[in-house]
Amino acid sequence: MRSHLTRFRTILQTQPLSLLFGAVLCACLIALLLGRSAPSDQPPHPHPMAGPARSFVLWLHGLGDSGPANEPIRSFFSDSVFNLTKWAFPSAPNQPVSCNYGSIMPSWFDIHEIPISSDSPKNEKEVIEAVQKVHAMIDKEVENGTSPENVFVCGFSQGGGLTLASVLLYPKTLGGGAVFSGWVPFNSSIIEKISPEAKKTPILWSHGMADQTVLFEAGQAGPPFLQQAGMTCEFKAYPGLGHTITGDEINSLKSWIKSRLKSSS
Repeated sequence: MRSHLTRFRTILQTQPLSLLFGAVLCACLIALLLGRSAPSDQPPHPHPMAGPARSFVLWLHGLGDSGPANEPIRSFFSDSVFNLTKWAFPSAPNQPVSCNYGSIMPSWFDIHEIPISSDSPKNEKEVIEAVQKVHAMIDKEVENGTSPENVFVCGFSQGGGLTLASVLLYPKTLGGGAVFSGWVPFNSSIIEKISPEAKKTPILWSHGMADQTVLFEAGQAGPPFLQQAGMTCEFKAYPGLGHTITGDEINSLKSWIKSRLKSSS
């Protein structure tokens, strides 16, 4: 259930150091001369220009994977609006996993069977325990000055299920939750625990139609569940895509987050 990303290489062209130094020196001399001239008729800006806001993106990996292995995702987010974005790629604790015959591996909570369908058994107790750890990470960033509306939780596979649970059970409205090849990890009884503020958090759900690990039907069950909870969901189906994540999905995520970031002013 590991994720696989297409990596892109960017070639940066730089000027020779001597030319760069000369250009900087000339610019400084011109600035000094202009500083001695008559004041400009243009008034200074009365208010600072709007710029990138502090934001936080938390990425939750799939079963058996690790946080550091997913860090290349950041390379897709080079736009200036992400200059003040803090990223977190935590790793799940090592614990026995039932669907892998009790083998110990990185796992956010126990999974009883694979493939996962819409009717697979739920492990709500361990899901809630994992949610509390995610909420602690979000609370830390909010306490440090990040607006909850600029907090985005994203996850693949098991991390997608944990993303959904974490966003729905957080007491405030977040910037968004993005689920990739995930599923609903609890029963409908959880709906009564979703706060009115959490119901305002937008959800992006992406799922491969050829997924044989978390079946497409498990993904399709997401939007009706959210609709029952009084929430909306943008669902994207990818024909021919198996249990993996692609560059197209990450680029779609980037655009989705950019459209929801609240700029500073």
